[in-house]
Amino acid sequence: MEYYVIGEREIVLGFMLVGVKGKAVSNRQEALDSFLEMTGQSGKISALKNSDRPKILILTEDVSDMLKNEVSAWQMGGHAPLIVEIPGLSGHIEGRRTLTDAIREAVGIQV
Repeated sequence: MEYYVIGEREIVLGFMLVGVKGKAVSNRQEALDSFLEMTGQSGKISALKNSDRPKILILTEDVSDMLKNEVSAWQMGGHAPLIVEIPGLSGHIEGRRTLTDAIREAVGIQV
């Protein structure tokens, strides 16, 4: 599995139309359970093997906000899967740094 998306139902359905698996979540506990399973931290016997885990985990900004501490710890640890945040149904959250902003800052040029 290359990609996996965790977010609102409509976002997940849209990704499923192009072949990306995912989990629709509506609260923090559902989001946390999916996040821990996809990152191999769930501790369940049926947890995914390393080869079955996604390479890129796509989270909506709303889900990322629900899991702020867990996502930050995962990113700081430098583990796979790579976490990518996308706007949710309500659009981009004001004041949040976008992927384009991060690239501009890292590269030092305007695109």
